Amino acid sequence: MLPTPEHVRPLGPDDVPEFMRLVALDPVVNVFAGYRAHTTRLDRRWLGGEVVGRFCNGILVSALHIGANLVPIQVGPDDFEELAHYGLRGRSRVSTIVGPAASVEGLWAHVADKWSGPREVRALQPHMEIAGSPLVEPDPAVRRTVASDIDVVYPACVAMYTEEVGVSPEWGGGGNLYRTRVMQLISKGWQFARFEDGRVVFKAEVACATPYAAQIQGVYVVPDRRGQGLATACMAAVAQTVCAEIAPIASLYVNDHNLPARRAYEKAGFVETAQFTTIMF
Repeated sequence: MLPTPEHVRPLGPDDVPEFMRLVALDPVVNVFAGYRAHTTRLDRRWLGGEVVGRFCNGILVSALHIGANLVPIQVGPDDFEELAHYGLRGRSRVSTIVGPAASVEGLWAHVADKWSGPREVRALQPHMEIAGSPLVEPDPAVRRTVASDIDVVYPACVAMYTEEVGVSPEWGGGGNLYRTRVMQLISKGWQFARFEDGRVVFKAEVACATPYAAQIQGVYVVPDRRGQGLATACMAAVAQTVCAEIAPIASLYVNDHNLPARRAYEKAGFVETAQFTTIMF
């Protein structure tokens, strides 16, 4: 059954307060949605897509961010059919569906027969959080990067992205855009790295942040330094700075099969609080 206009509609600047109340029901898991609402005011000119919400008795009960990332916000079984109908409108630009596992998998079940098959499904990714002091001594060599570091840190960013996603961010002429994105993170003080002998051996970034939480992504250790405990101490350093200076809780999600990374995060003090699923196209 198709949704009626009073049930689901696009959200805009006037809806920001109610949308933020929805995000606040789980502000750490919903950090991406909160960040996007803060930076765009849900204005389609800046969203590069749209956010639609489902209302019951005039109250916003769930929403869907439809852009390069299709992200469910507080989406449950009662929302799947109606929100999936709107989600189909973003198929041409969506590169990933990502969020809480039950929400992503429920939405996917309603659109899978109408979309082309995914390139990869990363199911049940542990979503982890840390608040306060890490459990191990932070690596004192980890620091925020600065603009003059770009030529050294950029190759590590490309290597991480290529290893994680399976395709280079520079593919198809995207190098300038990706380099600009890295510079934006550096300018915000959102990138951290450890340098040895003129190269980056560890790096991580804050992808988004709100007054409640910050999400860490892009964690990378060069291959010849893996298995030496470097990630644990370096992530402890990142978490310590993030929680002290950016947001009170640092979060991340990690592939279920990446046991070395999961162990490193656990040793540093991150604890699993939810599970995500990522569907990649």
